[in-house]
Amino acid sequence: MMRFFCILLLSLSVFSSQADVSTSPKANMHETTETPSVVNDALIIQASKKLAASSLRKMPAQVKQFAEIEHPKVRYVLTQLMNGDLYYVKATKQIVTREKDTDGSYKIWHGISKAALPNVKRSALKKVKTNNAIRKSIRGLLAQLDLTSPDKGVRLAAMQELLSKPSDETVTLVKKLSLKEQDEDVLSLMNSVIYVQQLSSADAALQLEAAKALQNSLEPSVKNALEKTLAATDIKNIELRKALETAISKIEQKRSIFSIIENLFFGLSLGSVLLLAAIGLAITFGVMGVINMAHGEMIMLGAYTTYVIQQVFPQWIEYSLFMAIPAAFLVSGFVGILIERGVIRHLKGRPLETLLATFGISLILQQLVRSVFSPLNRQVAAPEWMSGSWQINPIFSLTYNRLYIIVFALMVFVALLLILKKSSLGLHVRAVAQNRDMARSLSIKSDWVDAATFGLGSGIAGIAGVVLSQLTNVGPNLGQAYIIDSFLVVVFGGVGNLWGTLVAAMTLGTVNKFLEPVTGSVLASIIVLVGLVLFIQKRPKGLFPQKGRAAD
Repeated sequence: MMRFFCILLLSLSVFSSQADVSTSPKANMHETTETPSVVNDALIIQASKKLAASSLRKMPAQVKQFAEIEHPKVRYVLTQLMNGDLYYVKATKQIVTREKDTDGSYKIWHGISKAALPNVKRSALKKVKTNNAIRKSIRGLLAQLDLTSPDKGVRLAAMQELLSKPSDETVTLVKKLSLKEQDEDVLSLMNSVIYVQQLSSADAALQLEAAKALQNSLEPSVKNALEKTLAATDIKNIELRKALETAISKIEQKRSIFSIIENLFFGLSLGSVLLLAAIGLAITFGVMGVINMAHGEMIMLGAYTTYVIQQVFPQWIEYSLFMAIPAAFLVSGFVGILIERGVIRHLKGRPLETLLATFGISLILQQLVRSVFSPLNRQVAAPEWMSGSWQINPIFSLTYNRLYIIVFALMVFVALLLILKKSSLGLHVRAVAQNRDMARSLSIKSDWVDAATFGLGSGIAGIAGVVLSQLTNVGPNLGQAYIIDSFLVVVFGGVGNLWGTLVAAMTLGTVNKFLEPVTGSVLASIIVLVGLVLFIQKRPKGLFPQKGRAAD
């Protein structure tokens, strides 16, 4: 049976491949987290009117005075002025932003509060005067505002921007601010900015000091600055060249280490998906000996269940996954029980007929989904808490969705392990898997155990579909991309062994992710398959063979 199954996998792999507003115009990103303030409201309104009435000659002084006002909207107004998007109403000198309406008039918003104002004609507005010199001055003032912001994130972002293009003026400001900075992360970036600027010095001693100080930095801009300095360094300056080469070498070594950790993380996340997809198959194949080619469609049904829940309850996107997990388990589990009761129980002991029957069921389910939802892929929205990433350092971050998937897969594995080890259903499942005839003689209803096992395995496949809906689009062929890999995991780990499935899934997922950057995804899959076939030749029962008198 095992050799026949391996030949089947090898054949199938040839034909399979893994599918591995803002309400106001031009709102600034820094405004999204600010709360309205009434501090110095009268002062900023008065200063804004002076900006509107000022001539180009007096504008630099007015802009500087405006930037000194302590108000959360100062940055927004200066940004609009720098971008040429700041206007004022001629009659009142009130600064506004504008947008052309369909009737030819202009929608306007208060330049400070951003409240909507009545539409006006074009002739009622005039642009606040500016030129290149004023815009340059504003950029410096904005940098100063960001560098002195009480928000650590704003200061870090400002430092990141300065790293790529430091200037003498801004570095002088950074040196003064570094004496008062309390946060270690911001202070570290400040020192990096100072040393990056020092690399362009004409003094070789200062360049040497900077090269030695920057050798532990992982900022991409720092590495670029070191390489640029090395390319421009006189070949006779051996000490400086050696220091620059050493710094670049140490940075590349650290980057390679984090690259390995990143591949390991992505490998574990892929392994978690394979675990969820294969663990149900391992149970049904181990207990019943059924090659279920419709297992991929159970995954697909779970993904579509997630999509339907989001369409029915669009206001509950943040909680949709918590609703979809039990729903997908019930839907896929119910369909699995229907398949077992309607088809598979009549074909026991006939593996080839079972394979063909479940393959036909998979085609029927795919066509049913195409008829109901259309052949087009559907996108499932990710909740906000699964978006973004955990930034550990400038070159390494962990995406929250994959991190949650790894944790969730392990939780499902532990729950299933407890069910099979501690519950009466688990006891019956293990008894039937080890010796069906002996289990029957002890009054265990093996037919109902088969149905419950098939439903449990299909339900877990539905949960895998919920997970996959967060990584890829949902379509009729979603399950087909993972069915072959699921069988490979089952065979590699050992039929019916949960720990073997866990080890096999994580191993195959990690190996794939390490091979893909070197060989490409297709060749990586081929290498894994060939390696697995060679492994099966030596250990036909997998890593953790099934135990029991009837195991053979």
